[in-house]
Amino acid sequence: MVRLDDYPTHELNGISYRCGRVRPFGASLVGDGIVNFSVFSKHAESCELLLYNCGEPEPFAVIPFPNEFRIGNVFSMIVYGLDYETLEYGYRFDGIYAPKEGHRFNRDNVLLDPYAKLVGGREKWGVAPGDGSGFVHRGKVIPVDYDWEGDKPLELPMQDLVIYEMHVRSFTADSSSGVKHKGTFAGIIEKIPYLKELGINCIELLPIFEFDELENSRVVNGERLYNYWGYSTVNFFSPKAGYATASAFGLTAEELKNMIKHLHRSGIEVILDVVFNHTAEGNEKGPSISFRGIDNKTYYLLTPEGEYYDFSGCGNTMNCNNAVVRSFILDCLRYWVSDYHIDGFRFDLASILSRDSSGAPMASPPLLETLANDPVLGKTKLIAEAWDAGGLYQVGSFPAWGRWAEWNGKYRDCIRKFVKSDAGCSPELIYRLQGSCDLYGDRSAEASINFITCHDGFTLYDLVSYNEKHNLANGEDNRDGCDCNDSWNCGSEGETDDFEVNSLRRRQIKNAAALLLLSRGIPMLLSGDEILNTQQGNNNAYCHDSPISWLDWTGLENNRDVFDFFKTLISFRKQHPVLRRSDFFTGVNSSGYPELSFHGEEPWNINVCEPFLTFGMMYAEPAADFGVDKDSFIYCAVNAHWEPHSLGLPIVPEGMKWSIVAYTGDGSLDGNTVTDRAELMPRSLMLLIAQKPSRRRKK
Repeated sequence: MVRLDDYPTHELNGISYRCGRVRPFGASLVGDGIVNFSVFSKHAESCELLLYNCGEPEPFAVIPFPNEFRIGNVFSMIVYGLDYETLEYGYRFDGIYAPKEGHRFNRDNVLLDPYAKLVGGREKWGVAPGDGSGFVHRGKVIPVDYDWEGDKPLELPMQDLVIYEMHVRSFTADSSSGVKHKGTFAGIIEKIPYLKELGINCIELLPIFEFDELENSRVVNGERLYNYWGYSTVNFFSPKAGYATASAFGLTAEELKNMIKHLHRSGIEVILDVVFNHTAEGNEKGPSISFRGIDNKTYYLLTPEGEYYDFSGCGNTMNCNNAVVRSFILDCLRYWVSDYHIDGFRFDLASILSRDSSGAPMASPPLLETLANDPVLGKTKLIAEAWDAGGLYQVGSFPAWGRWAEWNGKYRDCIRKFVKSDAGCSPELIYRLQGSCDLYGDRSAEASINFITCHDGFTLYDLVSYNEKHNLANGEDNRDGCDCNDSWNCGSEGETDDFEVNSLRRRQIKNAAALLLLSRGIPMLLSGDEILNTQQGNNNAYCHDSPISWLDWTGLENNRDVFDFFKTLISFRKQHPVLRRSDFFTGVNSSGYPELSFHGEEPWNINVCEPFLTFGMMYAEPAADFGVDKDSFIYCAVNAHWEPHSLGLPIVPEGMKWSIVAYTGDGSLDGNTVTDRAELMPRSLMLLIAQKPSRRRKK
């Protein structure tokens, strides 16, 4: 049977077309050489489709949408005889230009389809299109024929994750990475053996949606600065072409999918950092790339005067709880989960997603509820950066519906302060180590993404090496970046040959890492912290495509002890499910001991309401309760004081002896047995375990 709507009904200058299908939005292949185009605009008066050959400055066809091709607020058209491999496209919309009323139509602007699956002209990182037309963003059509070979999102239990935050380019751009395809998705594939050795099972990628790295590009002290991190999205459905070594061949999507498939085969999930709070179009002075020229009043939060609310600090704020924008975001996330097998999303400045059309926070934001209950996203990790640049801070109170986790900024601040010997935060520390039950008591410890460092701020090495930020290379007179870092240089600012200072720094790094990996909640590491990567004191390296941002892989051979420490603690966490328990239980379990208890210099003797710098933390892990082979007691002895301390060890059942798993102090004591006390040098930590032999199974 032949469908009647398979035939064109219109022709213009040799191009055949007909009324299209309103869904799906975007440009999609519907047959050999046949493409369906569908785009929404509530307020436009008319629309034209422009078709280009790749890289050509002028379109080979401009097709106005006849009135009968508009259904409701959707323009749709099917065009015949197209070669998708050489095709680029854009739209021109006409309507009133009345900024005070929220409308900014200009039919001279060629606009990018918000649903474009690939963006042309950006195939080479740091290279602008050379046609001089001023139009650098055009949509491209991609086929849906990738062979996943049975792959799907891994759906690992949230409580089991060890997250590793990385920038695609920074991870392998340096020559020391030793990979063939530096700074690309393919480069990450080459480093999978490293990730597996470290033991992480989830990577969180800084933005990989298409962005313009040349936005606000400038030269400072001979170095070209970029929009390097990518928190300025041009298109939400398109992977960053400059991150693919195969982009010149139109295979950006395939390379990214290949990376995800290889990571999944190695048991590693992929979480994307997504930026729905604003776009690259900026404020009133910014460019019209897509949304502004298509339907400004729908997509952005506007003041009564038609100006842009700016809760993002980047010039504009998306109107996320508008029904159309809500649907757009949902379509986008569904696409990345279904077509790219993405395992989860971290939402930048997610508190903006809770604001209504006037910018006021909502008690039950429709978007957040929709995402929490969507069937396609039903097993997808949803992680909120629970604050925004407009002063809304929701750590512990982000609308969750039992689904949303949060970057726990309070955990970060507390651990940083305690490790540098701030006793005032120690009562709070007890809550943070337990999974922040004070914040997430009505949810679970799985809601707490625990971290000490992330892309935004000091690396872990810089946190113990600098008292002040050193951002002069950013060209902003050191005004940018946070002034409150809770850092301590251990006695000397920056690099030093002082043996005592360097020794203390290594202890402090290990102390922080151990507390992170022994806390309940979900740990997140910043890539490179495990090999002492530095940004030379820059705590806002958003603009550097240089060694400031790149991982220096010589750190692996120079700091193998630190890498091995991270590796040991990650492995230890995986072996002991009591560390990963998410329901805040601290009562007595079948061992006869409290499952999680805190101690002073003498066992069972601590006042957690008073400041302290030395303490012990013990987990009781009976085999019967946790399905493991051995009954175990895990004890972490912590000394954040500048003097040595001796901590008495709790008495454990007969037949058990305490042995050292890891010690951050000088000298290797790993594997040594301890009788009744843990002797700690200044600012050090000791992890011990006591176990009963495995139960022998009858033959």
